[in-house]
Amino acid sequence: MDIQTILEKTLPGLGYEPVDFELTAQGTLRVFIDKEGGITVEDCATASNHLSRVFAVEDVDYKNLEVSSPGLDRALKKPADFVRFCGSLAKVKTRLPVDGQKNFVGRITAFENGVLSLDCEGKAAQIDFDNIDKARIKPEFQF
Repeated sequence: MDIQTILEKTLPGLGYEPVDFELTAQGTLRVFIDKEGGITVEDCATASNHLSRVFAVEDVDYKNLEVSSPGLDRALKKPADFVRFCGSLAKVKTRLPVDGQKNFVGRITAFENGVLSLDCEGKAAQIDFDNIDKARIKPEFQF
């Protein structure tokens, strides 16, 4: 069983959403989790303890396990992420150019039928989900 499948099968039962993971060349497995209201240190400890046992049973090879929140610049990976964060500012990189560009910063206005709609300072961009290489929330701060 691959890591993504393990995370998707085990974390929701604990009340957490698996957001992303990465396995570094040095063997560190980083798992990013979220839940409504945010993640606490206790949540990270709970998920870490549980995942350590599951990974041992599933024979997942890693040296160190780190569990944390996705942060303010959370990755947007699934269609549901774009729906959930509609109205938020996002940075999106495409695999292939859309209207001559591959990097976009704009407000998510919709996600329907597999197409992300962004308002990039008054200019609309339509990006097919399959063409999205990377997408993250762009944090906004009020002063």
